[in-house]
Amino acid sequence: MGTALVVENDPTDDLRRLGDWFAEAGLAVSVVRPHLGEPLPESLDDYVAFVVLGGEQDAYPNAAGQPGAPWFPAVEALLRKAVRHRVPTLGVCLGGQLLAAAHGGVVERSTAGPEIGPALVGRRDAADTDPLFRYVPLLPDVIQWHTDEITELPRGAVLLAASTRYPHQAFRLGDRAWGVQFHIECDAAMIADWATDSTLLAELGYDPEVVVAATAEVLPDVEEVWQPFAARFAALAQGTLPDADIANPGTGPTLPLLGR
Repeated sequence: MGTALVVENDPTDDLRRLGDWFAEAGLAVSVVRPHLGEPLPESLDDYVAFVVLGGEQDAYPNAAGQPGAPWFPAVEALLRKAVRHRVPTLGVCLGGQLLAAAHGGVVERSTAGPEIGPALVGRRDAADTDPLFRYVPLLPDVIQWHTDEITELPRGAVLLAASTRYPHQAFRLGDRAWGVQFHIECDAAMIADWATDSTLLAELGYDPEVVVAATAEVLPDVEEVWQPFAARFAALAQGTLPDADIANPGTGPTLPLLGR
């Protein structure tokens, strides 16, 4: 049984249900918490998969050119190595944005405004041949909580899911790396923590109790879709996923030259 390296960027956004689903599928995890000063490894040689979680930070530098968090350059370097060496990789929300940014994509504050709470995304035709997304329904339930968006996907990325306001909801790089803008790991307690004294909800005029209740109501539907997705990712990492190969992954030959 192999181990997945998980980067926790924010103490309020841990693996939660995603960790449970990985455990059920037999995938062990090793969580590194750079927000607590824990060091990131220089390579992924000891791991069968790589997962980068969300957080409140921005995936892009500030006006002074400083990264959203001091460890983001190291995370992006690992993401480039993961794609180059075909390590199964999953970036969730901020993690997906970092995956895009690490490979030449563009992440910015969205002009469409924040996206909060339960939502639907639309699966694109390219998902039909994707090892993970081929079994995702046409309009899967997701949880949203973000103000930034990927405005430009990296060159060669394959778009797998979209929505009207945020066209880049899920994508794949190469044949082993996926980024999703939405959350699949949340439980009601996590959303309740985010909603408590949330300045974002106050600015939007949203009632925190209504947001939490709406999220709790849709969580069984989220689990119905994304628990099998997590199990397929775990199987891919462990080399047991049938039909895992992609005839045309869509990524140009120049992609591995980016980064270290």
